[in-house]
Amino acid sequence: MKTLKEQTDAKIAAGRNAKPEFMQGVDAVIEKAKAFEEGKDALKIGDKAIDFELPNPKGQLISLSGLLKKGPVVVAFYRGSWCPYCNLQLRALQAKLSDIEDLGATLVAISPEVPDDSLTENEINTMAFTVLSDQDAKIASQYGVAWEVPEFLMEHMRVDRGLDLKKINNGNANVLPIPATFIVGTDGLVKWNYVNVDYRTRSEPDEIIDALKKLS
Repeated sequence: MKTLKEQTDAKIAAGRNAKPEFMQGVDAVIEKAKAFEEGKDALKIGDKAIDFELPNPKGQLISLSGLLKKGPVVVAFYRGSWCPYCNLQLRALQAKLSDIEDLGATLVAISPEVPDDSLTENEINTMAFTVLSDQDAKIASQYGVAWEVPEFLMEHMRVDRGLDLKKINNGNANVLPIPATFIVGTDGLVKWNYVNVDYRTRSEPDEIIDALKKLS
């Protein structure tokens, strides 16, 4: 099975081949974001994780503190079910879910998408881990991974992708989470993290599993 990096690299290469000018524009946007150190305020290893209580697709409220009673929690922020890189990442995590759960951990994926009936139909919400809705990216902001997306990317999503993020996210049209992953220990402290403003790159599931092994 290909690694997640191999899969995302293939998607990036396909994008460069199909739309070279657009991908060059993305490169420029990401370089600017890195220059401004987007994500520098993300929770660090050893920081106290902020508790949250967010709805799942059925409207049930799930709290971090409640999940931590069962063991460590892997918190993965993603942009939405419409994001192809997010889908690759979450499929890869689904494939390794039994390994994560065998180590006593719970996987939680969080995006700004509103929890409604349409969400229960998409691929991500049929996966076997917990999916939560962080409208207005409030929790993402508290974790230091909320990003006001530049107009270049917003226009691409509106015009080329036909995405109405205001509707998808119930009002929030331009603030999305930086795809980031945190492992929170049962003591409520961040034990491991991965934060990268380049939404085309993600943490490898095996890296998460290795970090969980060190906790057990």
